[in-house]
Amino acid sequence: MQIIRKRAFARAGLIGNPSDGYHGKTISLIVRNYWAEVVLYDWPEVEIVMTTEDQSRFSSIRELSHDVTLHGYYGGIRLLKATIKRFLDYCDSLSLTLHDRNFSVRYSSNIPRQVGLAGSSAIIVATLRALMEFYEVEIPIEVQPALVLSVESGELRIAAGLQDRVIQCYEGLVSMDFGTDREREVNGFKCYRYDRLEPTLPGVLYLAFSTEAGEPTEVTHIPLRARYDAGDQQVVAAMSEFASLAEQGRQAILDGNEVELNRLINRNFDLRRDIIPLPASHVAMVEQARSVGASAKFAGSGGAIIGLCHDHAMYTALEQAMRALDCQVIRPIIADD
Repeated sequence: MQIIRKRAFARAGLIGNPSDGYHGKTISLIVRNYWAEVVLYDWPEVEIVMTTEDQSRFSSIRELSHDVTLHGYYGGIRLLKATIKRFLDYCDSLSLTLHDRNFSVRYSSNIPRQVGLAGSSAIIVATLRALMEFYEVEIPIEVQPALVLSVESGELRIAAGLQDRVIQCYEGLVSMDFGTDREREVNGFKCYRYDRLEPTLPGVLYLAFSTEAGEPTEVTHIPLRARYDAGDQQVVAAMSEFASLAEQGRQAILDGNEVELNRLINRNFDLRRDIIPLPASHVAMVEQARSVGASAKFAGSGGAIIGLCHDHAMYTALEQAMRALDCQVIRPIIADD
């Protein structure tokens, strides 16, 4: 019996986000410390196995409430179902013939929930990888992020951009350019320019996240999109500056310029704060990190921050400072050693 195991990892936006949904530029990195895993194997019927994140039976009303806080009202089953449907749609659109074997599929994830580390899209990417291997279908890597995004935006109506899906498909450290002049269509999906960078950054990279629940990404992206579409000049100008920060950040990485990269990371957060109302607890995380001299910005929509420490002594001071906010601090693993 064929047994397929596929993983996709958490990710963090280093600079430029959230301009990816607005034809901007970003740089993101994979966080191999956390992952979603999908196991798929031959089975008489197509079966999606429920996990603890999809439970519908609870020992008490408080346990139900705690589960909703951690996982929301929907677990990962909808993500698997939507991915399978979109995969079939893709194959049908290209007149690809699939074998008639069935499968059972299940997922697990240790990615912290609702803190902006892209746990949902990781489940989708891992599922897509498993389906590609099971059906022996090769989907061009530049197409995969757009296909994954279509699962969320098209099937599930989740507001999101391409950035997370690009880095989870490409992995490592990637510079992305979503400008209209970079746009091209491959197999019916819009693709842009994605360049892998050497996964080496100046200084000591850190990622910190709150042990408390964060906010769903929709809380940030839906009102921001509405303002942008309405021509809000503050938002339009900010998206242009986010893209410029990413372009400058790429050069700072190539030059190994720690001082400049720290300046750009901090400016990214300050600009975000200018245009988006941010939860006080999330802002406190950034301010706490900066209090020891580290740069800091949101890794995603909130609940997790990323930045650089100058050295290991500063990293130790950061760990101690963030402990006061019940935050966990890690060194992200970017490369597959």
